[in-house]
Amino acid sequence: MTGPHKHTDPSHQPGRDRMYEEHVQDPYLSRGKPPEPAACPDCGAVFHKGRWQWGDAPEKAHAHRCPACQRIHDRVPAGELVLEGDFFAAHRDEITHLIRHVETREKGEHPLERIMEAHDEGGRHVITFTSQHITRGAGDAVHHAYQGKLEIHASEKDGLLRIHWRR
Repeated sequence: MTGPHKHTDPSHQPGRDRMYEEHVQDPYLSRGKPPEPAACPDCGAVFHKGRWQWGDAPEKAHAHRCPACQRIHDRVPAGELVLEGDFFAAHRDEITHLIRHVETREKGEHPLERIMEAHDEGGRHVITFTSQHITRGAGDAVHHAYQGKLEIHASEKDGLLRIHWRR
């Protein structure tokens, strides 16, 4: 379609991507940006040039809690990785070390990518994360290294990515 009707045809509307719409609905991803420069009083991340990053906060930086620390404070994870099975029980330390390594690598570059909590629950080990990205990365790393069965469920209702691995 060309000419003046191109912009009225819904199939040609830019930015109508479903993935984008889901991200906009996430209350932990601000619709607006904090005033720059800003620094998170909890973790020390700095909002500079439109993104959260590690670095020294300028003297006059505004105190503004980053989305990851806000999730941790509210106890609302974006992702959950459940690990279980006899193989996990026998290799628990090396598997959890792998997941911590994934977190260290991701968090080093992206301050909003973190583990929130890890605990045992009825014979399963549950790890919660501040973003879906690191949740998926940790699940994929475990599956790549140890195979097993990986199940991934994304909930549109609560925005939580649930990954279950067993072997």
